Amino acid sequence: MKKQMFFSMALLASIMVANASDKLTSPDGHITVELSLNEGRPCYQVAYDGNIVVSPSALGVTTNIGDFTNNLKQTDVTTRTVTDKYELRNIKQREVSYEANELVAHYEQNGQHVMDITFRVSNRDVAFCYTLQPQKETLCCVITGEASSFQLPADASTFICPQSKPMTGFARTAPSYETKYSHGEATGKNGWGNGYTFPCLFKTSSQKPEEKGKKSKASEKTTDTWLLISETGTDGNYVGCRLLGEANGLYKIGFPQEGESNGWGTTSVQTALPAQTPWRTLTVGPMNNIIETTVPWDLVKPKYQASKTYEYGKGTWSWIIGMDSSCNFDEQKRYIDFAADMGYRSVLIDALWDQQIGYERMAELARYGKTKGVGIYLWYNSNGSWNDAPQSPRGIMNNAIRRKQDMRWMQQTGILGIKVDFFGGDKQQMLKLYEDILSDANDCGLLVIFHGCTLPRGWERMYPNFAASEAVLASENLHFSQDFCDREASDCGTMYPFIRNTVGSMDFGGSALNKYYNADNKRGTHRVTSDVYALATAVLFQSAVQHFALAPNNLTDAPSWAIDFMKTVPTEWDEVRFIDGYPGRYVIMARRSGDKWYVAGVNATGETLKQTLTLPMLDGTVKLYMNDQLSEAKMSKKHTVNIEMPTNGGFVITQ
Repeated sequence: MKKQMFFSMALLASIMVANASDKLTSPDGHITVELSLNEGRPCYQVAYDGNIVVSPSALGVTTNIGDFTNNLKQTDVTTRTVTDKYELRNIKQREVSYEANELVAHYEQNGQHVMDITFRVSNRDVAFCYTLQPQKETLCCVITGEASSFQLPADASTFICPQSKPMTGFARTAPSYETKYSHGEATGKNGWGNGYTFPCLFKTSSQKPEEKGKKSKASEKTTDTWLLISETGTDGNYVGCRLLGEANGLYKIGFPQEGESNGWGTTSVQTALPAQTPWRTLTVGPMNNIIETTVPWDLVKPKYQASKTYEYGKGTWSWIIGMDSSCNFDEQKRYIDFAADMGYRSVLIDALWDQQIGYERMAELARYGKTKGVGIYLWYNSNGSWNDAPQSPRGIMNNAIRRKQDMRWMQQTGILGIKVDFFGGDKQQMLKLYEDILSDANDCGLLVIFHGCTLPRGWERMYPNFAASEAVLASENLHFSQDFCDREASDCGTMYPFIRNTVGSMDFGGSALNKYYNADNKRGTHRVTSDVYALATAVLFQSAVQHFALAPNNLTDAPSWAIDFMKTVPTEWDEVRFIDGYPGRYVIMARRSGDKWYVAGVNATGETLKQTLTLPMLDGTVKLYMNDQLSEAKMSKKHTVNIEMPTNGGFVITQ
C-alpha cells in the first residue's frame, strides 16, 4: 500500500512538472506571458490586460542533430530585469530607454542539455529566441525549421502582405516584399499559397470601454487590441522567415522557399554551436504600442563600428518621373542644381548610369556636385545569377573583388552611398550577401539603401551605415499604374505607417508634387492625392535618407508653400506619437525633430474627415497646411485645434 501511494505521488509530481508553467509579466503589468511544457512539448501564451491574445502555441527547433520540439525536460529557469539605453539618429525614436523582464528556460533531451528558450517582455512587446547548445563533440548543425507558432483568435482581422512565388514578377525577381496588404480580411488563409512577409498586423479583439475597464492611452475612442508579429536580429547566420497561415487563426514560422534566388542556396541554416536564433517579436496592445515600438532595435547590438559619422538627409531623384532615359549627364546635372536650390544633401542617380554616363563623367558630376554642396548616391544591381533583371551596373555587388574595387573608386570619387536592387530571396546565402555589402561599404564610408529586397530586421542598429530598405510596394508603381495612383491613400498612406514602417526605415520615394508622373507634367498616370497629402507623407513615412519624387519644374509649377515645406521638413526624428487612425482608413501621427513638432494625417475613408484634436505638445499660433493651402491657427487653452481632411487629402500642423 505504501509503495502504491509513493508511486502515485511520484506520478502526480512528474505530471505537475511536465505541465508546470512559468509566468513573466511586463514591467507595467499589462502583458503576461505563460511558458509551459505539455507532455515534453514547450509552448507559450500571451495575454494583454488579462485577455488572451495568443493562445497556447508551439515552440522549438528542428535540426539535423535532433528534434528539439518534443521529448524535452525543463531543468531550470532563470529570470532577471534587462535594461539598455541607446541612441540612434536614423530611426523613429532617437533616445531609447529599454526595460524588460527576461526568463530563460533550459531544456534537456535524453539527459543532454540541448536548448534554451529566452523570453523578454517589455511594456509593449514580447520577444523570444532559441539558443542551441553543443552536443558533446558536435559543434555545428543544420537548422531545418522552427515549430514557433502563433494561435490567434479565429475571428481576428488581418492586415498582412502575401509572399510571392519565387522567380515570378518583373524579370523573375520575386519575392521582394512588394505586394498589397489585406484590409481587415479574415484569418484562415495562406496568402497566395506561400504565406506572408513580415511584419504582420492583426486586430485580435474589439471591446467596449466598460468591458475593457481601462481607456486606451492612444485614444478614448480606441478599444481595439492589436498584435504586430515580426522578427529582428537576422543576419548572415540565419534565414529570413515568413508567416505561414493555417485554419482557425493559426500562423507558423516558415523558412525560405526552395525556388528563391533561382535555386541558389539552401532553405536551411548552417551554424556553429552554440547558436542563438533571431528574435520573434510580438508587439501587443492599443495602436500607440504598435506605432511607437522600438523592439526591432532593443534586442540587437552593433556588429561593427561606423568608419565615420554618417550624414543623412533629403535628396532628389529623376527616375521616378523621367525613367531610364533621365539617367544622363545633362539631366543629372540639372537635378544636382535642383537639389542645391532645395537645400538638399544628395541626388540619387539610378540604373544604367554606367552606360549612359560612364565612370569618368560620373566622377565629373561628383566634382560638380561638391561645388554645389550636393553628393551622389549610385544605383547598383545586386544581381549575378538569381534573376533576369538586365539593368546595369550588373554583376558587381555579388562579386567580392569587383564590389570592393567599385567601392574604393566611389570612396575616392566622393560618392555618398549606394542603392542596391533586385535581391529576391531570404536564404542564408542571400542574407550573407546583404551583410557583406554593408560591411564592405562601411570600410569605404558609404551609406547603403536596399531596394527590391527583404525587410530590415534591426539593421539600423546592427549595421551603422545602413540607411533604409524598400521592402514595400513603393512609389515606382505610381508611374506604372493608374490603379495604384487611385488607391495611393488607402493602400499606402493609411497602411504603411501602421505596419511596414513601424519596424524599419522605409525607402518609399514619394511626396510627388507633379500632377502627372512624366517629365513634361502633362501626360501619363496622374496623381489623385492632394499637395498637402504629399507633405503629410513626408512626415508619416520615416527614413533618415529620403529621395523625394520632386522635379525641377516644381520650383515654378507647385505652390510656393509646398516647396518651402519640402525644403525644411526633417528626415531625422527624435520622437513619434500615435494620435488616431485605423489601417486603410486614416492616420494621424506626430513626430518631433529637436523642439519642433510636426502633426500629420491623411484620409482614405471616401469622405471628408473632421476632428477636434487635442495636442498637448503644441500651443500658441501654429502653421496649418490643409485644403491645399497654408494658414495660421490658434491652439485653444486646452491645446485643441479643428482639422478636416478630404478623402485622398491630409493636413500638417507645425509650430
